Amino acid sequence: MIGQTSRLERVSMKKYCLLLALFIGCSVAQAQGDAEAGKAKSLVCAACHGTDGNSAININPKLAGQHEGYLLKQLQEFKLASQTGGKEGRNNAIMNGQAALLSDQDMLDLAAYFSGQTLQVGSAPEDVIAQGEALYRGGDAERGITACIACHGPSGNGMNLAGFPVIGGQHAAYSKSQLEMFRSGGRNNDLNGMMRGIAGKLTDEDISILSQYLEGLN
Repeated sequence: MIGQTSRLERVSMKKYCLLLALFIGCSVAQAQGDAEAGKAKSLVCAACHGTDGNSAININPKLAGQHEGYLLKQLQEFKLASQTGGKEGRNNAIMNGQAALLSDQDMLDLAAYFSGQTLQVGSAPEDVIAQGEALYRGGDAERGITACIACHGPSGNGMNLAGFPVIGGQHAAYSKSQLEMFRSGGRNNDLNGMMRGIAGKLTDEDISILSQYLEGLN
């Protein structure tokens, strides 16, 4: 049973997420791309992410159905990292090189295309569902871990205006790698360090269970 402290943390986090959405919603809403143009431009992305954004390689993220504003932000930050030698933005050896070649319109078009594709959800092993659900929905008040549901929603669909991504249905291997990078600080482009703060409290077992649970969440 979730304690009072955990419930209060979730309520506070939800209020924070809603306020954040009000502040950044306008900038996200301005993202206007051409999905048809994005489809043509996505051919170079297909090798790693699949023709429709459902990557067949589990260490590469599924882009299908991801929020348009979130996709745009990641592409912009990969490009920023390429321009600053990784000192700013989101640093990734492969994506930095790819994003460096994209114009602002290219990024808008790609985000529009992939956001409009249908995500193919995987499945979670039966032996992790109970623990994964408990951590995802309830967090862990004793360790100060906020429930994932507070920002990513019951089905892992995130919050478009607040910039919180879809995480339900994502490859377990990719989710695991990103949680580990947030925990180590290797990835630091999260809003106000929120994910680094949470991931820093997760054990290897927590990350493994959550990642597998998320793959079957929809």
